[in-house]
Amino acid sequence: MQLIYIFREGFSGFRRAKLSMFAAITTICVSLLLLGTFSVLVLNANSVVESLREKVEMEAFLADYLSPVETSIVRDSIALLPGVREVRYVSKEDAATIFKEEFGEDIHRVLDFNPLPASIKIFLKDGYRTTTGAEGVYEAIKNIKGVDDVIYRKTLLEMLDRRATTFLWLIFGIGLFITISSVFLVANTIRLAIYAKRKIIQTMKLIGATKSFVRGPFILEGLVQGFVGGGLAAAILFLVFEYLAGWISIELAGFVHVKPFYYGVVVAVGCVLGFVGSTISIRRFISESVVYE
Repeated sequence: MQLIYIFREGFSGFRRAKLSMFAAITTICVSLLLLGTFSVLVLNANSVVESLREKVEMEAFLADYLSPVETSIVRDSIALLPGVREVRYVSKEDAATIFKEEFGEDIHRVLDFNPLPASIKIFLKDGYRTTTGAEGVYEAIKNIKGVDDVIYRKTLLEMLDRRATTFLWLIFGIGLFITISSVFLVANTIRLAIYAKRKIIQTMKLIGATKSFVRGPFILEGLVQGFVGGGLAAAILFLVFEYLAGWISIELAGFVHVKPFYYGVVVAVGCVLGFVGSTISIRRFISESVVYE
């Protein structure tokens, strides 16, 4: 009987207090739109940064005097270093071909000999695509006998590391502000809806209703509001991101890429906001003394 009452009263707001219900759902929806848009930009911006890190590779230029056997030994030595994911040998002939593809000139027409050295391209593992990690691999490769020089995009990694730290603190501050603001707005909106039912709450307290019995319908109502608001926000975000994905360039499409499960998370967060907002709001009315009029 108690559960039937809670469910009946929890859904009664859609019929009795349409305006306050609409306001609460709209507030949750708008809050989730802000949170959802921000989180998508953050997640995809981080993916773009990681994709830039993946493009950072090292190249070790080999001495001309190395024999094929010695070249193989150097390659294997580099491949066994901590942090090295893959190595790829580039012969002098391969280097000449790459030179022609990039600059449109045949090195053999310009010079009577091929001055380009053989090299080994080194691709790093995930944890080593940072300034500190790459520097350690760089020093180890430079000390291998037969390696003349080692180059990599150190400046790019240093810039990414500096920007990543600043970016993390910035998104943490903005995300915290949006989250707190969302909870406050939702709680305040639901509080107004509950305030309209304060007489009902006082009557229930007069007849000896328990706190859980009084709280139940409002908690359920908050969950329903959160679910509906989250569903609307998820639908709007889906339509917006699908439109943007087809409208913007391929290079920028990564910033609005969203996996399907993300929309389920939006709905779940809406339910959490509704639950927290209703819990915070109803606590005040339950703790108030009964006023006789």
